[in-house]
Amino acid sequence: MAFCSKCGAQVADGTAFCSKCGQQMAPAGYPQPPQQYQQPPQQYPQQGGYQQPPAGYQQPGNPQQAAGQTGLDANVAGLLCYLVGWVTGIIFLIIDKRPSVKFHAAQSIVVFGGLQILQIIMWTILSSGWIFGGYGYGFLSFGLGGLLSLVFWLLELVLWVLLMVKAYQGEMFRVPLAANIADSLAGK
Repeated sequence: MAFCSKCGAQVADGTAFCSKCGQQMAPAGYPQPPQQYQQPPQQYPQQGGYQQPPAGYQQPGNPQQAAGQTGLDANVAGLLCYLVGWVTGIIFLIIDKRPSVKFHAAQSIVVFGGLQILQIIMWTILSSGWIFGGYGYGFLSFGLGGLLSLVFWLLELVLWVLLMVKAYQGEMFRVPLAANIADSLAGK
């Protein structure tokens, strides 16, 4: 019985490839793999009903990852905080505890939530006719409302792209006024 030179799995004699990892096996007459792979891998000692890894063994993955994190890199999580505006900001503020991600999440809530509230206030004022003294000038209110909506939409688009790019690059881009509120919301 032979063993795979890559993963150490037991392979039947005459087999061309390892069934576990796909490594090509040495044909007959060629030198065998080093002695360390001639024996099956050692099993970890049993303790408490599960297999205990040997001392010094590190779990694969990000060693910096702590409980309460999403498992994503901080720059990807920061980008995702802005993806759907204040909605993803709330989600990441709750589930991710890293300070940089919490800041991006809080800034997303403040920036996009604030802009949405301003738009609601603007449409309430314009649709009631308060600016032009009554309903006789409704066409002016809606014309001004359309222009202001376009300005808000462009501002949101520019901020959305800018904040996602900066977060993905790992930069802590701070939107004036909103960043100070985001700091207090993120708990800094």
